Amino acid sequence: MQNMHKMWMLFDPRRSLVLAAIGVILVALVIHFVVLSSPRYCDHLGWCSTAHFTPGQPAVRPPVR
Repeated sequence: MQNMHKMWMLFDPRRSLVLAAIGVILVALVIHFVVLSSPRYCDHLGWCSTAHFTPGQPAVRPPVR
């Protein structure tokens, strides 16, 4: 543990932390879009619905389980 500070002589701490944060954000976005595109959650946003909505029609809700 005494030589742990030497690791930061190889890597720039600011660049490493920024790249780590960007990686975490990208993974989170990918996971969210995969979940939102799944059939269970897709119809909540209307991305996957095949029915065309016309103004004035009541919204069609999925059946209650």
